[in-house]
Amino acid sequence: MMTDSPRNDGDLVRRAQRGDEDAFGQLVSRYMRSAYAVALSVTGKHEDAEDAAQESLLVALERLDECREPDRFAGWLLTIVRNRSRNLLRRESLRTTSEIPVGTAGSGPLPDQALSRARLRDDLEAALAELSEVQREIVLLHDYEGWKHREIAERLDMPSGTVRSHLHFARKALRKRLAPKRAPNSNAPRRGAADG
Repeated sequence: MMTDSPRNDGDLVRRAQRGDEDAFGQLVSRYMRSAYAVALSVTGKHEDAEDAAQESLLVALERLDECREPDRFAGWLLTIVRNRSRNLLRRESLRTTSEIPVGTAGSGPLPDQALSRARLRDDLEAALAELSEVQREIVLLHDYEGWKHREIAERLDMPSGTVRSHLHFARKALRKRLAPKRAPNSNAPRRGAADG
């Protein structure tokens, strides 16, 4: 969850621009989860999101002198994350390798638990994929990262009311998509004493 003001970001960026590695480390600690959430909103896959977030942080370090508004570091970084995530998707679409099926590892949850989790993850990824990119990003920043509406609005440079609207319609779409999948037997007749 975000607790530091953008002004503190600016101080850290200016220190990092002067070569203070600890200052950049603090920025990484502060924004790694947010970078992951934004990357996940674009890529839709955990592994790709991790790769894009890490690559974006390296690019940010290399280009830190290009950050013209240190107090708006978060927005600058998240733009890099979105662009790197889109680039990763383009690179991945060129590859023809197939994915390893879920559940091929020897240890972990029981097969029925793994199947249930995999289905839930797939359903959630599919539902998120139907949202617009900005809606996915807002949902993940708000619900996954715990950012407040105001923080998202500042970082994405949009009015707070627009953030609230996107979040409302995104959640409504997710509920509509996921509700039937969570109650598969809700319309099935129930067996009771009369059944015999």
